[in-house]
Amino acid sequence: MKTRSSDTLKKRCIYLIFHPLKPIIVKIRKKVGEKMIIKSQQSENMITYLVEEVEGKETIKNLLKKELNVSSRLLTKLKKNRSIFLNNHYVKYHEEVNKGDVIKIVMTEEPNQFVPEDIPFSIAYEDVDVIIVNKQPGIVTHPTKGHAIGTIANAAQYYIETNKLNCRIRFVNRLDMDTSGLLIIAKNPYTHHVLSEQMQLDKIEKKYIAFVQGVVEKDFDTIDQPIGKPTEDAIKRVVGPEGQRSVTKYKVIERYKNATLIEVQLLTGRTHQIRVHMSHIGHPLIGDSLYGKSSEFIDRQALHASYLKFLQPRYKAVVEIKADFPEDLKQLQDKLRSHNT
Repeated sequence: MKTRSSDTLKKRCIYLIFHPLKPIIVKIRKKVGEKMIIKSQQSENMITYLVEEVEGKETIKNLLKKELNVSSRLLTKLKKNRSIFLNNHYVKYHEEVNKGDVIKIVMTEEPNQFVPEDIPFSIAYEDVDVIIVNKQPGIVTHPTKGHAIGTIANAAQYYIETNKLNCRIRFVNRLDMDTSGLLIIAKNPYTHHVLSEQMQLDKIEKKYIAFVQGVVEKDFDTIDQPIGKPTEDAIKRVVGPEGQRSVTKYKVIERYKNATLIEVQLLTGRTHQIRVHMSHIGHPLIGDSLYGKSSEFIDRQALHASYLKFLQPRYKAVVEIKADFPEDLKQLQDKLRSHNT
């Protein structure tokens, strides 16, 4: 189990490597909003903001929406809990602000809903608002009917309790059980709203590494095909006119005798999007028994969420995270290379 990371926003650009064979690289830059955030007065459930400039008459409510993108739902909750403060005094939202004022919001959290379990998991990056997990394959993101325990959510709950963090687990994205890679956990409702909005607007850049069957001829291409469910209760998705628009870009990294390593970028976020699109063009993922066939080389679909780029909600810093693919995909690559000869 990893201990809490230090304040990674102290330097303009930071590279963290947690394991020599599985490097995780973090870059932080363009901290355009950092000077308005009072660092010494921040926590998972508290944001303290310094008003640097005011154009005309500005209320607390308008400023929080404009500068920090605080949601209407959270504003309502803060008002109900009387947890909005101006210069350390409780105030209402119609109060006007002036240059030099300090606004503080305190987010009251309900108890977490997950059972804590001491399950090893890798933290790629952490700050006051997010935990980025480098998810191992074979583990479910959160409890379901078929997997009530033993999930990333249970592991994260144990981590939060062990480190005495005052936050509630909220997933911004999810990965299939057999997909490895970067997973975003928001520590508070503010962060969850901002990052979910970025996700819905396709402003979070996501890239994957995938090994597919067959030799992909084009060096790069864009697949723009709608994806939907053939029936209401179907697990498998299909390409069809009734589906939602789905856009996947890919480029070839390495070709083998009967397979190809590609980097994939999602411009939309549909369930099983990469698996569906690659199968649709005749190159299903290696090991994907749902959209292709099982493999003697690997016992899961060969897919890894390798890259994330997003705007840190509170500090407005651009955060980039790269995670090398895990050992089973390295072994698959070695086997595919050996079959070239």
